[in-house]
Amino acid sequence: MISSWQALQIKNEENLSLAALLKETKPPENTGGVPCRDEALVIVCHGFTGSKEGRGQAVAMGDELALLGFSTLLFDFAGCGESEGDGRDRTLSSQIKDLSAVVKWCRREGFGRIILAGRSFGGSTVIGYAAADKAIAAVCTWAAVARPDRLFLPIIKGQIEGPADELIIMEGQGQRLELKRAFFQDLVKHNLFDCAAAIAPRSLLVVHGSADESVSPKDAELIYNAAAEPKKIVIIEGADHRFSNHTDQVWEVFFDWLKAL
Repeated sequence: MISSWQALQIKNEENLSLAALLKETKPPENTGGVPCRDEALVIVCHGFTGSKEGRGQAVAMGDELALLGFSTLLFDFAGCGESEGDGRDRTLSSQIKDLSAVVKWCRREGFGRIILAGRSFGGSTVIGYAAADKAIAAVCTWAAVARPDRLFLPIIKGQIEGPADELIIMEGQGQRLELKRAFFQDLVKHNLFDCAAAIAPRSLLVVHGSADESVSPKDAELIYNAAAEPKKIVIIEGADHRFSNHTDQVWEVFFDWLKAL
């Protein structure tokens, strides 16, 4: 029997409420219908301009994961989606701290075996977090940014010096975002290759699209090459950054990997 999605509010270390959705698997009715938290939980981190629902795809994936016996938790980083906070205050460090708060909440609730999955900048976040938290069972990235400094610093022409609170305008693909200079200053503090290397002996799955227009497939290769075994890389031919027409293929790769853990 599968439970419905439960809306949650999880406090981060700044006491901001992070909006989350939890879907748990349940044992048969004759066991009392108590949530089965001994099974694995997948925590999903959304991308840079995304939200926890993933335009419905993350929710649909969680429904499928429940059928396979995996609980799923989706959440919005502070300043994103339905979470409290100012999106202009985001940094990679702040996202790692938000993920830490979510993981701690899950452990307090009795979830023992936690697997992280992250898309795009969320993929960078799970790599950065899992390097330090050795109790994370496994890590998967989709279209992850391996070199966030190379991706973002050209926006400010590499000039990271200046007031941390200075607002920087980012425009592209029909979107306009404001970030503080602190976002760019924070990027250089993170070496995601070292973090990827620190994931072993936990399993790492790296998924990327060959036609990703936002993050080069080279980033997937760099993450994979930096990591130690056990690791796996899958480049999905023709897939864009959102895997727009390749959802079934990504899910199949992800689900097969999860079942083999």
